[in-house]
Amino acid sequence: MNKNPAVKTRLKSEPLSIIRIREADFSEQAEYPNSIYGRTLPLLARFLLIKGKKQNIMSKEKDIKKETEEMETSKAKQAENAAKENAGKDNTEKEAEKKEEKDPLEAAKEEIADLKDKYLRSVAEFDNYRKRTMKEKAELLLNGAEKTVAAILPVLDDMERALASAEKTDDAEALKEGMKLIFQKFEKVLGGLGVNKIETKDADFDTDLHEAIAMVPGMGDEKKGKVLDCVLTGYKLNDKVIRHAKVAVGQ
Repeated sequence: MNKNPAVKTRLKSEPLSIIRIREADFSEQAEYPNSIYGRTLPLLARFLLIKGKKQNIMSKEKDIKKETEEMETSKAKQAENAAKENAGKDNTEKEAEKKEEKDPLEAAKEEIADLKDKYLRSVAEFDNYRKRTMKEKAELLLNGAEKTVAAILPVLDDMERALASAEKTDDAEALKEGMKLIFQKFEKVLGGLGVNKIETKDADFDTDLHEAIAMVPGMGDEKKGKVLDCVLTGYKLNDKVIRHAKVAVGQ
């Protein structure tokens, strides 16, 4: 019989599953080997050890089962994705086969329709470009003519005043001086529009600038191929010859 009241109290109050084996317990076993506590303690320790091992084994089995289920789920998803990919490839191959099996006559008609559409679009674009270019050219000519006329009008006014003065005076020198001033003003206006004289004095004969209307022989080597006289003045608009100078050339 166990004569230790503390041991009896602990055995009644604590469940077997949470009894901790301490050094004091073993000392009590040694002190009271024939007590209930002394006989029960070794069996209890073995029970707890076996129970702990069993719990570890069950926990490992659960982990293995969980990992196995996850692997099976992953394999199922992979198999499903592979099936979808294969189905998509099969559909693509079927569509490609359908295209290849299309009637050659229908394919030719579709190609002709496509080429016709491209041709009509190109024609429409070119027509719009032509109309736009013609409009811009007409506006350029109109604006250019307007600029030229506006520049010449002051000269025309001066000539009108000179004619009115000529009817009221007999002074030839005054008329001559007035006409000279008007001429110089007109040359200045033409220069502003890009119109300039072609120089001929002591110039070598140049077929790009001059037109020979007379060949004068016996002028010596110094005058050979030289412009001797200008019969009609030539003009250039910017760098373009709009009228060749008509000249006499030494031979």
